[in-house]
Amino acid sequence: MKIAVTGATGQLGQIVIEKLKERVAGENMVALVRTPEKAANLGVEARAFDYTKAEELAGALEGIDKLLLISGNEIGKRLEQHTNVIAAAQKAGVKSIVYTSLLRADSSTLSLAGEHLATEELLKASGIAYTILRNGWYTENYTGSIAGALAGGAFIGSAGEGKISSAARADYAEAAVVVLTSEDQEGKVYELAGDNAYTLSELAGEISRQTGKDMPYKNLPEESYAEILKSLGIPDAFAGAIAGWDVSASTGDLFDDGKQLSTLIGRPTTALSEMVAKAL
Repeated sequence: MKIAVTGATGQLGQIVIEKLKERVAGENMVALVRTPEKAANLGVEARAFDYTKAEELAGALEGIDKLLLISGNEIGKRLEQHTNVIAAAQKAGVKSIVYTSLLRADSSTLSLAGEHLATEELLKASGIAYTILRNGWYTENYTGSIAGALAGGAFIGSAGEGKISSAARADYAEAAVVVLTSEDQEGKVYELAGDNAYTLSELAGEISRQTGKDMPYKNLPEESYAEILKSLGIPDAFAGAIAGWDVSASTGDLFDDGKQLSTLIGRPTTALSEMVAKAL
């Protein structure tokens, strides 16, 4: 059985490849990437795979049995790109697709949800066996801002006291590997999130504890937070999206206490304290 991973040089994809190598022989793995030369360090076969080049995708999927479709990173273009991949998988005879979706994509107010849910519907109608991994937030989405928060003297956001059940990328990558290498996964939809939820105030408190510096959390109106992000060089549309995601977090869209992720990977998800320490 040959397994392919899209976006294999991306932040999630690289971890999936490394963890998959622990369970699958290298000759049975394929890294699907835009630029194969950049995948030389992965130690597995790399094939050119650009979601936008629909006419080339089926050839790259030749001989693939299982496909991990890691969602594209171009917001607003994902559905078209995913449509291309699913159509190519049908043409190439791929037997199973595992897709990285969004936590509770069918009810979430996050602006990301629409394209994920539409992709899920495409998969269900494709005739290909599928498994959907509805991934919650990456803890790195917040710990990546710690250096800037320390420089600015406060951790800022618009999430209020919303609880966030995030997990490390490595946790979600391990879940994908478990599903890819297990039987009886067809048709399953997993709601994946971290074991222990926190607020951004609690994240700021953990930063204070580990650094010995006072780190308050400053909750801002959505528009004000977006303007600050723009002033830091983040493109206008993306700044607005980030602020909007925080507002969705404030209403509970990033909270989940089902512990399906830790159950799937057979261990607790990575603790917030560990992720903060790693970022410092």
